[in-house]
Amino acid sequence: MLKNTNSFLRLNYQNLNWKTVFFILFLVAFFVRFPFFFRDYIDRDESTFIIMAQSWINGHLPYTQLWDLKPPITFLFFAIVISVFGKSFIAIRLAGVVLVAVTALFTYGIGTKITSKKVSFWCAVFCVLFQSMFGSLQGVMSEHICTMFFVIGVYILLSKQQHVWYLVAGILFGLSVMSKLNMAYPLLVLGIYFVWKAIKEEQFWHCFQRLFVMGVGFAFLIALTLVPYYLQGEITVWWQSIFEAPLAYSGSKQHSVIKTLPFVFVILGLLYAGFASKVIDFKSKPLQLLTVITIGILLSFMQAGKVNGHYLIQLYPFILIAAGIAISKLPLIKKKYTVIIVFLFVLLPAEAYVEYVNIISNKMEKGTFFNGEGIDVPKYIVENEIETKNIFFTEYHIGYWVLDETPPTKAATHPSSITRDELFPFMKNPRETGIEELHYILEQIRPKTIIARKGKKIFDKKLEDFNSYIDDYLEKHYKLIKTIDKGLIYQRL
Repeated sequence: MLKNTNSFLRLNYQNLNWKTVFFILFLVAFFVRFPFFFRDYIDRDESTFIIMAQSWINGHLPYTQLWDLKPPITFLFFAIVISVFGKSFIAIRLAGVVLVAVTALFTYGIGTKITSKKVSFWCAVFCVLFQSMFGSLQGVMSEHICTMFFVIGVYILLSKQQHVWYLVAGILFGLSVMSKLNMAYPLLVLGIYFVWKAIKEEQFWHCFQRLFVMGVGFAFLIALTLVPYYLQGEITVWWQSIFEAPLAYSGSKQHSVIKTLPFVFVILGLLYAGFASKVIDFKSKPLQLLTVITIGILLSFMQAGKVNGHYLIQLYPFILIAAGIAISKLPLIKKKYTVIIVFLFVLLPAEAYVEYVNIISNKMEKGTFFNGEGIDVPKYIVENEIETKNIFFTEYHIGYWVLDETPPTKAATHPSSITRDELFPFMKNPRETGIEELHYILEQIRPKTIIARKGKKIFDKKLEDFNSYIDDYLEKHYKLIKTIDKGLIYQRL
């Protein structure tokens, strides 16, 4: 495939420069992701990041007014976008395009240190596609943010030798880990690899100096996130929310390591086959580097006990290069099959084509490209002057942002957090369990309006006590006043 693409795109790969590559990657990312600019939400986590960012803009440090199980750099990214461009879905999604394009650009840069520009270019294109398709990847996820920082850091390690650049790499790795903590796993494995390599090659002191400088950069960034909490006397909140809470959550045994093993074995098996067959050169130091990073990321999946689609964003830049090298060594595809390959490539972003149809249909039907219950429900509420004080979104919680409201309690920032008892000690929350929290919201705060989703249990279907309680309470104390698509608007009797 890689050897035939030149024939129909007629790219002069050897004359490609970074500006041209970035321009192409940006256009591809923009085309694939553009129709999702107008969606209310694509993943509930993205909505939570936006709400947390808005709280920060309003003067509340993360974890003090609202709470979520992510490090602060993720919220800072969204806060910067909102501060500069205002409340704009388009600006946030456009920022996602930039994240994906930059990640793919440095994937291209890493590739050029290992293989040809042609292979590197197509690895970068597929990096854009794979980070923008399948499930919730069209939204702006914490994985997009942390992966961009990490990929740039890896490129620096492969292309720069001066100590100052190792300091920069350390800062970038710090930004990555403080965007999503599981990136500490590949970073740790990377450090072990460098030490092992230094001992083997008898360059320990030289390696130690670089690792020390990189560690200083990493520690500096971590300390920088602590400063605002120190100034407000909230160091405990910083420590518990960023470090202790994720450990408590991962130790809750909600998922099994065994479930991740088939995926892990497949990836490791493919890598082993590539190295054993010498299709991929195991002696290549850059490829060794990408392999240990891949192993680190797989270890983080095993620790989490699950492999969600958006987790794979972290993996794509590193495995695509190895895959691209392997594919480039396959026999040439016959010309008569080239048309099929081109057709499949064009068909790949099918989700984008469907969404283009959706936004055009929505424009014709409702007069706007913006769509989704997270937009339509708040619009109905405003137009009909429905009470929004203490409004409770059990679904479509991006509506808080649209209505300039906040969740009724910290635990309700992300609707599912209410059911996570293990996190309550780290929220500085007066209630100790999720069911107590739900009782408090419904019976003490008594929201005048509650939003739910048609055809879906309010909480995970396994949580029968939560669902039975809120279902009974809604039936006794609320009435359904409007159904908008799948959005249900309940008003207190």
